[in-house]
Amino acid sequence: MTVLRFVVALVLVAAAAASQAECLSDAQAAALVDAFVAKTPAANPEGLNEADGACSRAKVNAALAKRYGTVVGYKAGLTNPAVQKRFNYDRPVWGVLYQGMLLPNGSTVEAGFGARPLYEADLLVRVKSAAVNDAKTPEDVLAAIDQLIPFIELPDLMVQAPPKLNGPAISAINVGARLGVTGTPVAIPLYRAERFAMLDALRDMTVVLSDASGAELARGKGSDILGHPLNAVVWLAEALAKEGKAMKPGDLISLGSFSPLLPPKAGAGATVTYIGLPDAKPVSVSFK
Repeated sequence: MTVLRFVVALVLVAAAAASQAECLSDAQAAALVDAFVAKTPAANPEGLNEADGACSRAKVNAALAKRYGTVVGYKAGLTNPAVQKRFNYDRPVWGVLYQGMLLPNGSTVEAGFGARPLYEADLLVRVKSAAVNDAKTPEDVLAAIDQLIPFIELPDLMVQAPPKLNGPAISAINVGARLGVTGTPVAIPLYRAERFAMLDALRDMTVVLSDASGAELARGKGSDILGHPLNAVVWLAEALAKEGKAMKPGDLISLGSFSPLLPPKAGAGATVTYIGLPDAKPVSVSFK
């Protein structure tokens, strides 16, 4: 009986702890967005479960939309196991990209572009067809997009204690979407045989992140993102559908990180090169 009571007590404690987790209030979401705009560290969202993270993100997105307007796409985050490990979470999350977040190749950006600024090697795809929302394989995705776009993402973890962030909290802060630098688009081949070759190239490419002097900072493989980078879009389609959303033609989708997240330094810069991906040119950013 003593053991049974102990087990029941543990269950009750766990239930009580779970009940304390809840969606951010409207006031908390507004305060988070105010901090984002001011580029000052916000209070960490804490005690959120997966549903709370999604609910909180929706409130934050509604407030961001009032300030930044048009949604231009989405970002899949935590798609790389190494990044999942950093945040102690075992599945991807997603956020929204807004008009004005995407900058041209070679842009110079303030090193302090956010409260907790970082940069990473990434890749965008552009949606061609709403059929992307039914994609089940990378091949399905490739048939529903028309461009690959080299991309250096400039996320902002924006909270007072980034190491304490987990998956639901990262969802709540819109996956840290702040800025990104876009390179020269690569067109998707029209012919099936060429598309298959591109699928293999995307999986097998080596993505190298270098500093302004050309010294290598990090590298990753295409397969580091969910086994194939286009699997990030497959996952995103399913995740958006659960919340009654869908990608549309023209949307830009950030696939996730091929490199560690690094802090920018004034006077420095970064270049990402996609070795093995035909026609992909480097993309670069400078920090001031």
